[in-house]
Amino acid sequence: QVQLVESGGGLVQTGGSLRLSCAASGRTFSSYAMGWFRQAPGKEREFVAGISWHGFTTYYADSVKGRFTISRDNAKNTVYLQMNSLKPEDTAVYYCARERAKWGVVVTPLNEYDMDYWGKGTLVTASS
Repeated sequence: QVQLVESGGGLVQTGGSLRLSCAASGRTFSSYAMGWFRQAPGKEREFVAGISWHGFTTYYADSVKGRFTISRDNAKNTVYLQMNSLKPEDTAVYYCARERAKWGVVVTPLNEYDMDYWGKGTLVTASS
C-alpha cells in the first residue's frame, strides 16, 4: 500500500509564494510519474503539473505555466510544487497523485483516471 501525504499549504497574499511537498511511502516511488491536481470550491478537480519517473520531463497546465515548478527527490521519496506569483484563482485544495503505470514520461497532461494513489490534499488560499 502506498501513502501520499501533502504538506505546505496555507494562506498567502496575492503575489506570494508557497512550496508544497508530497511524501510517499514505499520502495517504488522512483519508478512512477507523479502529478499535482487541484480542486477549487464548486469546481471539478483539474491537472496542475506532472513530472516523469526520472524527473527529466515535466508538464504544466497553461494556467500555471511560468509560475509553478514541479520537482522530485527520489532519494527522499518526495515530490514538490513551488508556487510563485500566486493569484486568488489558485485557491484550491491541492492533491498529489501517483500514475498507475510505471515509467511514465509525462509529455501530455496527466488524467486523474490514470492515477492510482492520492493524498488527502492540502489547502492553498491566495487572498488579495
